[in-house]
Amino acid sequence: MDPLGALQEPLFTVLETPVSWTEVLGFGSGALCVWLVARQHLANWAVGIANNLLFILLFTDAGLYADAGLQIVFIALACFGWWSWTHGGGPADRLPVRRTARHEWAWLLAAGAAGCAGLTLLLDRATDSTVPQWDALTTVLSLMATYGQCRKLVESWWIWIAADLVYIPLYAYKELYLTSLLYVGFLALCAAGLRSWRRDLVARIAVTA
Repeated sequence: MDPLGALQEPLFTVLETPVSWTEVLGFGSGALCVWLVARQHLANWAVGIANNLLFILLFTDAGLYADAGLQIVFIALACFGWWSWTHGGGPADRLPVRRTARHEWAWLLAAGAAGCAGLTLLLDRATDSTVPQWDALTTVLSLMATYGQCRKLVESWWIWIAADLVYIPLYAYKELYLTSLLYVGFLALCAAGLRSWRRDLVARIAVTA
């Protein structure tokens, strides 16, 4: 049996919609990854790469081509983040949590706006996507947030929260109900991660003050 085909076989149904092994495994690995990021645990990068590979299959099958392609970029960013967290120049080479500088916000927002416009145009003209604008928006927000987490920018959690608020109804619309539910969980984990990284930042500032 084709192992990739087996992963896409229905496991159970939700609201009369089949849920595949890919979606179930993506649910579990995705939740674990965000929980590990919130705890600043290095293993999040390996778990995240496994999650990205599963979501490539899931999103391609659902016609969310930008989200599928995004997973490849996520894998590259995970490799960068893994290196960055272990070679960050903080105590014992541990990358410290910090705030986003003004110049970083400027280029992130400029790149995000340009990327969203360009990707929307590409998806609209080159694919059969039924939601090109929303697919492009979530793609760009996710890239911005992931870069921020690679550099341990505390505001990256706010960008993830914004992305999740779009992802939840988008996946429900595409009948990926379990994945939509996963992103409700992501939203809660992002709030917890934001609190955790803020505490770490405040504690570090207090020590150095």
